[in-house]
Amino acid sequence: MNGTLVLLHGVASNSTRWAEFAERTRLKDNWLVLRPDLRGNGAAASPRTRLGMDVWCGDIAALLDAERSERAVIGGHCLGANIALQFAARYPQRVRALVLIEPMPPEALTGTAGWLSLLRPVLYLIYGAARAFNSCGIYRRRLERLDLRELDRARRSGERKLSMLASLGVDLRSMPLAAYAGMLAATAEPWPDVAAIRVPVLALISSRSSMTDPGRTRRALARLPDCDLVELDAVHWIPTEQPDAMRTAIEDWLSRRGPETAP
Repeated sequence: MNGTLVLLHGVASNSTRWAEFAERTRLKDNWLVLRPDLRGNGAAASPRTRLGMDVWCGDIAALLDAERSERAVIGGHCLGANIALQFAARYPQRVRALVLIEPMPPEALTGTAGWLSLLRPVLYLIYGAARAFNSCGIYRRRLERLDLRELDRARRSGERKLSMLASLGVDLRSMPLAAYAGMLAATAEPWPDVAAIRVPVLALISSRSSMTDPGRTRRALARLPDCDLVELDAVHWIPTEQPDAMRTAIEDWLSRRGPETAP
């Protein structure tokens, strides 16, 4: 095995976000590819669980311990990319490299996402109130199963619109309200001191991003000491819009930078 690659999904998502990548990548021959459900999503969508950067980062460390992997390449899309940065800052000894797919610097948020910083206190109030109700046993007993691989297939065939990947109605059918509000608030959480993150970083950003300003995103990523940046033709959902280009970029980068990220 060359090493471990952990892939983190974003808001209102789950491990199926990476199902297509895990099946098709040539990395599966000599890498352990892990794609966990973050707490609040998928199989980990318990309505009573606490969420936050400290919890998600602790869960990643526990996952690596369970797999007996001392260090790993940590990748993520959207909020998952921000969590990867937080993990690198909190557990630097556990990180070989980072793969950031459409990271979300709070100062670069724009469009509907631009309201997240202003609404963050309100979102945390909703998160707290929903958890209080959940603790009293008031919560939905059944959530719809969200299969993002199938949704991507439908999007590419024209059966579904890309906008459905950021639809409040669709999102809340598959996850608890507390988790949804908490993850949106976490997306606007300030980044750690990225200048102190010394591992190699690959960043994939969208050329037509609908959620972040490309110039501000580039400036935020420029603070990383060792960051290779690749721009793809997409509006935000790179795993959906550019799966082959994304997969090739990650594979080629890990092959090229592999000796530098050795366990």
